[in-house]
Formats: sequence, C-alpha cells, structure tokens
Amino acid sequence: MNNSDKSNAGAASGLPTPANKDTTSIVKASLKRRYAAEKRFKLYGILSICASIGFLVILMVSIFSKGWPAFIGTYMQLDITLDQDTLGVTPQSSYKELRAANYSKLINNALLERFPDVSKRKEKRALYKLVSSGAEYQLSAHVINDPSMIGQSIKMWVAADDEVSALIKYKANLDEPENITTRLSEKQIAWTKQMLDAGEIKTGLNKAFFTNGDSREPEQAGIRAALVGSAFTLLITFLLSFPVAVAAAIYLEEFAPQNRWTDLVEVNINNLAAVPSIVFGLLGLAVFINFFSLPRSAPIVGGIVLSLMTLPTIIIASRAALKAVPPSIREAARGLGASPQQVVWHHVLPLAMPGILTGTIIGLAQALGETAPLLMIGMVAFIVDVPSSITDAATVLPVQVFLWADSPERAFVEKTSAAIIVLLAFLILMNAVAVLLRKKFERRW
Repeated sequence: MNNSDKSNAGAASGLPTPANKDTTSIVKASLKRRYAAEKRFKLYGILSICASIGFLVILMVSIFSKGWPAFIGTYMQLDITLDQDTLGVTPQSSYKELRAANYSKLINNALLERFPDVSKRKEKRALYKLVSSGAEYQLSAHVINDPSMIGQSIKMWVAADDEVSALIKYKANLDEPENITTRLSEKQIAWTKQMLDAGEIKTGLNKAFFTNGDSREPEQAGIRAALVGSAFTLLITFLLSFPVAVAAAIYLEEFAPQNRWTDLVEVNINNLAAVPSIVFGLLGLAVFINFFSLPRSAPIVGGIVLSLMTLPTIIIASRAALKAVPPSIREAARGLGASPQQVVWHHVLPLAMPGILTGTIIGLAQALGETAPLLMIGMVAFIVDVPSSITDAATVLPVQVFLWADSPERAFVEKTSAAIIVLLAFLILMNAVAVLLRKKFERRW
C-alpha cells in the first residue's frame, strides 16, 4: 500500500492524517491570531473611550474650578447717612434729580467714618478703592425706590472691589499680606481684615452676574445683555431657517424630479454644510450690512447670518426624516384618493416632524455656540445696556466669552469660565430636548 492509499484509508476511517494535522494546526494558529487581534482592537477602543472621558473630565473640572467664584459675590456693610446737603436732593425731588444725586460722596463718607484715622489724601483714595464703583448705583436704586429715607442713617451691603473679593473668596491669609499676590497695598489688606473680623464682609450669590450687562469693572460685569442678545439672535435664526429648510427638504424629497439641476442643488447643500462659518460672516458683512445697510452689531443681522449657516444642517436632517417614513404610508394615502400635497401635509410631514425638530434643535445649538461669523458683523461691541429689540446693538454669549478672555484682570478669568458654564448648560439643555423629542415621538417601522 502506497502513501496515497494510506492517507485515503486514514481519511476513510476518521483517523487524523499528517495532512489533516497540518491543516488543523494552521487553522488553530490563525484563530489565535484573530482572537488576539480582536482583543487588541477592543482594548484600543476601550482606551480611546477612557482617554476621551478623561480629557472631558479634565476640561470640565478646569472650567468649573475657575468659574464657580464668579457666581459668588463679596459685600461690605456700611453705615450710610443719607444727608440732604451732600445728596443735593430732598424726598420730594423728581426722579431725574434723584438719579443725579451725589451717592459716591455718601459712600466715601461712610468709609471715612468707619476708619477715622485715615486723613491723608493718598490713603483716602486707597480706602475708597475697597468698594466697587457700582456701589453708588446700588445706593441710588435703594433711594429712588424709597425717597422717604433721605435724611436717615441706614446699614447697607454694597459690592466690594474685585481684588477684595478675590482675597475673601480664595480665603487668603490676611495676617501675612507680604505673601499675598494682589494689587492691594498692605494698608488696604489691613482695612479689609478689620472689616472681616468685625463681620462687615460677607459672601453670597452674585445676582449682578445674571442681572447686569457688560462692564469694565469685573465685579459689575454680567451676562444679561449677552443672554438677551443670544435669545433675539436665535429667534431670528429659527424664524428664517426652519420654514425655508423644511420647505426645501419637502420639495427635494417629495416633488423634485431627478435631473442635473436637483443633483447640483443637493451637492451644493452638502458643500454648504462644510463651509467655514467665518465665510458666512463675510457674506453678512458684504451683503446685509454694506449693501442693504442693516444695523451693525444687531441681532437681526446675526440671526440672518446664522440662519444661512444652519440651513444645510436642517435641510439634511429634514430630508433624512422624510426619507425614513415608509413608502407604504404614501401608497395607502394615494390609494384613498389623497392628492400629492395632502399625502405630504397630512401624513408624511407629521410622521417626520420629530426628526425634523431634532435636526432643527441641533442646528440652533450649533448656531448658539458660533463666534466667528458674529465677529465679522460687529457683534463684538462693548454692550452695557440690555437690548430691547432685534435692531438694538447687542452681543451674544460666545462673543462675551471672547471679550472677557481678552481682559487682563484676574476676576475676568472667573467671569469667562462662568459664562462658558452657562453656555454649556444651554447647549446641554438644547441637546437633551432634542433627545427627549426623538425618544417621545420617534416611531419604529
């Protein structure tokens, strides 16, 4: 019996042959390599996810650790005598006269009464700097609300200067002023310590951060103007982009014939979604401001520019939502005699609306975080007053972050991080609403 006959006999009897042994060992070795490669691939994926989460945690911790002090304000208690002669007004004075009264002099007098040993002009100027320049506006609002208190003495908590606030919030050791990094002098630190030991300094919620507009003084700066500007801008963006984008998606998906023209439109829509946002800002500057003479740094221009930028995103998401509606829905409606318009408006569009709204919210969230196009149309202006209409000068939250990040004062670092926290909160809220809408109204076919 030759070798081939032996192999055939071994194979016929089910016994392993040398050829079968070689094949089995090769297969087992390849399986080991494949399993090892799969394990490595899975490990790489897990490491990538862990690294991403780690970087995200580091980013969030950094932002929150720097931003939380901005939500805390530092206040000083002063015994203020509302002297009529110093104010130059009476309880019967008009609103205009009350606003123009000399409130800063009253605050300075209260500080001098608190520290009677301060007599030199230079020391007085240093003492006055312990209180924020916005304290006179606090006192003004207090007196205007109740003019009858003129002539009386009141105790009032007023905002402290940002350097004093930093010492208190970060719990600096005021007993060792030489070891403190601050712009305050040793005398100013000593005065601050005296008031702190006497219980005349406290910390609390910084309401001014949410109620004030921008300011050159960190302790007075707030985000209210930026929030209102963002709201106006997003409102214009939604009113312009949503109907146009949905109408375009319906036409392209339901009615447009398949030809070169529609192919060109679809390609351009996809290309527009990848255009850098600053290009839309240049378009807004050249067309809407220079050509149409719309007001610079106004929410109406910002809304138009951002609507152009979000159109491709909403169109693509709307087309995907319309395409996800099963053809059987359309066929059933046509079978019952519905016109093409009735099929779309009464059947297809209501079923696709959750997906359309999800895409719209994501597009608006993207617009909320944009800065570059708004810088090009002048929304980088220093805005103190809260805008009351879409044509008033305004700024938005991302631009406010940009402005504060460029300020040298240490307290503006806190304001920058705090504004980022507020912006992230809005973005997370908008994305959460999009997810909830999809979960609540989504239908699986």
